[in-house]
Amino acid sequence: MNYKNVFIVIIISILSSFATVLVVSEKDSDSALVSRNIKEAPVSFVSSNYGKVSPSNFSKAAESTVNSVVHVTSIIGSTRSGAGNDFSWGGSRQKSQPIVGSGSGVIITKDGYIVTNNHVIDKAESLEVTLNNQRTYKAVIIGKDPKTDIALLKIDADDLPSIILSNSDNIRLGEWVIAVGNPFNLTSTVTAGIVSAIGRDIHLLGKSGIESFIQTDAVVNPGNSGGALVNTDGDLIGINTAISTHTGSFEGYSFAVPSNIVKKVVEDLIEYGQVQRAYLGINIQELNSEAANRLDISETEGIYISGFSESGFASESGLDIGDVINRLDNKKIKTFADLRGYLASKRPGDIVKVGVLSDGNKEEHEVKLTNSFGTTELNKFENKDVFEMLNAKFVPLSDSQKYRIGVKAGVVVKDVGEGLLQKAGIGDGYIILRVQNQWIRNGEDLKAILLSSEKAVLMEVVDRNGYVDYYAVKK
Repeated sequence: MNYKNVFIVIIISILSSFATVLVVSEKDSDSALVSRNIKEAPVSFVSSNYGKVSPSNFSKAAESTVNSVVHVTSIIGSTRSGAGNDFSWGGSRQKSQPIVGSGSGVIITKDGYIVTNNHVIDKAESLEVTLNNQRTYKAVIIGKDPKTDIALLKIDADDLPSIILSNSDNIRLGEWVIAVGNPFNLTSTVTAGIVSAIGRDIHLLGKSGIESFIQTDAVVNPGNSGGALVNTDGDLIGINTAISTHTGSFEGYSFAVPSNIVKKVVEDLIEYGQVQRAYLGINIQELNSEAANRLDISETEGIYISGFSESGFASESGLDIGDVINRLDNKKIKTFADLRGYLASKRPGDIVKVGVLSDGNKEEHEVKLTNSFGTTELNKFENKDVFEMLNAKFVPLSDSQKYRIGVKAGVVVKDVGEGLLQKAGIGDGYIILRVQNQWIRNGEDLKAILLSSEKAVLMEVVDRNGYVDYYAVKK
C-alpha cells in the first residue's frame, strides 16, 4: 500500500469516528431529555381504593385537615412551693402555679363537637380550644371513655370546618396516611407515612381497655395526641393516641384509634350519655401455633370458641364449642384485638354474621349481640336521672375555702336524701374532693364521671371532722 492509500484510509477512519461521536452525543442528548421528562412527571401512589390514583403530594388533604384540627390546652392542677400537702388544714403556703397540658383535637361537627383523647383532658380543671384561625374558646367535657381513650368536648361555636369520618375497615397495609396535630406546641404540624399494621394491641389501656390500633410510621410526638390521622382524601381514619418509644419522643411507630370506634363512642356519648358495649356471649381463646397444637386443630389464626355465656344468644345461633371464628360480617378476624375492635363499633341488639371454620368446613351464623348482662337493653341516663340517684345538692368550694384547706377543688354536699350517697355513708357537710382520682369542681363533673363509669366509683371525701376517707359509690 502506497502512502496515498494509507492517507485516504486514515481520513475515512477519522470521518467515521467523528460521525459516530455525533450520533452517540445526539442519543445521549435525547436520553437526558427523556430522563428530565420522567423526573418532572408526577409520581402516583395507589390508595386503598382500587384503581384510584392519588397525587404525589398531600397538599389538598393537608390543607383541608389543618382547619379541622384544634389545639387543646388543659389546666390540670397546680404545684405548690410552700409547706404542707393537698389535704393539709393549715400552714403557710405560697401562691400555686397551674400545670398546663397540651394536646390536639378534631372538629367532627359544624356546631362545635370535638373529639380528642381521654388522657389529654383527664384531671383537667379547665379546658381551652384554639382553632387554626387562632380563635380560642372555652370547652366543656360532654363525655369520655377511658376504655378506648376517647373523649368528647363541646365549644360554643357554629359553622366550623368539620372533618369527614371515613370507614376505617377499608384501610389497607401500605396505604399513605397523614398525621395532623400540635407536637411540642408546634401548631398545625403535618407529617406523612404509611399504614404499617392494623388491629394492633400494645397493652396501653390495661386489661379492660379496647385496643385495635392503626399502626403507622407517620411522625407523631407529645402534643399530637387527639389529633387526626387522615387518608389522602383528607377523611378521618383515626385519632392519634400513642407512640412506641424509649425516650418519650417518636422512634418509628405511632398508633391511632380507628375512626369506626371513634364514631361509635361519640354517638353513644351524645345520645345515651355513656358508651354501649356489645358482647357475643362466648368464651374464647386466641390462636397461635402453641394453642393449635394443644387443641389439636390445624388453624393458627382466629378465635377459638371454648364455651358460651350463661345468657345471650350465641349458644342458640348454631355456633359450637371448637369452632374457629375467622370473620365478623366483612371483617377478617385473626386476633382478639380484631374481634374486640370490631365489636367496639357495635351496640347491644345489633346482629352480626359470624364466619367460622367448623371441623374444617366454612359456616356462617347470625348472632344478636348483648350487653354485659346478656340482654339487648341500652343503658341511658338523663341529667336528672343522675342527680335523682345521688339525691343531694353540691355547692362548689369558694377560693378561700380551697386555700384554707389546701385543695384544688371540691364540692360541699347538702340536703342528702335517700339515694346513692346516703347509702355509701356520705352525709350533709361532707366535701367530695375527687372521684376516680379526678377533681370535682361542681355537680356536672360528678355527673360526667358517673355516666362514663360502668361500675362503682371511688370518692375521696373530707368528713365533718376534717378526716380524709374513701367511699365506694355504686350506681
